[in-house]
Order: sequence, then C-alpha cells, then structure tokens
Amino acid sequence: IAQSVISEKFKQPYSLALCLEDTINDCFVAEAEEVLLHTLHRIRRAVSESDFYLPKIFIRIRRPEQIVHLYQKAGKARGLITGFIAPKFSPENACRYIDEIVDLNQTAASPVSLMPVLESPSLIDLRTRCDMLYSIKDKIAPAAELIPNIRVGGNDLCHAFGLRRQKTQAIQEIQPVSQILSDIITVFSMEYVVSGPVWEYYATEGWEDGLRRELELDRLNGFVGKTIIHPKQIPVVNRAYQ
Repeated sequence: IAQSVISEKFKQPYSLALCLEDTINDCFVAEAEEVLLHTLHRIRRAVSESDFYLPKIFIRIRRPEQIVHLYQKAGKARGLITGFIAPKFSPENACRYIDEIVDLNQTAASPVSLMPVLESPSLIDLRTRCDMLYSIKDKIAPAAELIPNIRVGGNDLCHAFGLRRQKTQAIQEIQPVSQILSDIITVFSMEYVVSGPVWEYYATEGWEDGLRRELELDRLNGFVGKTIIHPKQIPVVNRAYQ
C-alpha cells in the first residue's frame, strides 16, 4: 500500500481507508496493527524526501479503545492519520467511540475525525429503527464537528436479508435495504454528509455502467460521495460528483 501511494499508482483525488476490522482474521489483529504502523512510517519518511499526492488516511478499527492506542503508537506518523472509521456503529457503542475521539482531540496537534458506519442488522427491526437512529444522532451531537461523513453499509444489510444486487441493478431497487437507507438519509442528511454504500463490482464487463446508474440514484436520494473498494472505481465516482 505504501509503495502504491508513494508511486502515485491510484487516480486522484482519493482518500484511503486502512482496515483492521473484517478484512483481518481475529487471531492476527496485533500483527495487522504493526503492518499498518509500518505502512504509515514508510509514507511519512517518503513525504520528507519527495513530492507525491498524499491522501487523507483513515483507519477502520474494530473497537473504541484502538483509537487512542493506535494514535499513540503511531508516534511521528500520527500526523498522517486524518481519522478513524467506526464500523457497526450503534447506540450500544456510540458513547464509547465519541468519548475516545473527544478525549484524543483534547491533546492532538491537529483534529482527528470519526466516521461512523451504520450497517448493523439491528437497523432492520421496524419497531425500533427510528428510535435507534435518533438515539445515535443524539449521541454523536457533542462531536459533530469531528464527523466529516456518515457511512452506510449496504452489503452488510443485503447479507442480513440474503440478497445481492447484480451489476445491472442498483441498491435502491432492493426495497427492504433501500427503506433503511432512506430512513438514515431522513434522520442525518440535513446536518451531516452521508455517503453511498459500496458497489462491489470492478472487473466484469458492464460494471462501470452499473456503478454510474447507482451513483445517479445515490445523488437523487441525498447521498454525497461513495465508499469504493478498488482503484478502478475512483475516476468513475469522481466524475459523477464533479
């Protein structure tokens, strides 16, 4: 990853998420943390020696305690950390995440942000969904200036229903999932940027057409930006939001 950033392998502009959550086996989290820190230090050293596009770098963690832990361990490279991504954000863990990021910003040299990801299967229950979303909104309010973006986990919600869109279909056509996304937009989008869910195709013929169509529906429904999973998707998403 470090060499790809330094050699400007990816189309610009882009942000970068380094994941310690569901891409990492539970037995190898500590090892993955060390690899991540090594990556940051390699980029830091290169920045002092040459000019290249430096993306905003976020770390996707799996528990609130990793925020301060990783920031402190990053040492001289901590200035490269734009913020942290909090997956499966819920009323049960929201306060702990908010407390950690607020405490960190008391002493950090520059602001460190938090991006919650709303993707918990508990959002499916119609009887509690509205209360859950407004509870999350209330809990993040004290750190609103530290939240540049709220993300949604479309694939996690699709998996909960046992559904999957094909490359010719948009997530807005999966009505049970689309209704959840619509509720998230209704609750958050007037105060926060909410970005669109992942598009999982980037290789098979026609994937770009499918992504462009979903991006059009994203924009129509109030999403701004999109989480991507492959460098090929960068120019498609950037063009859609020009």
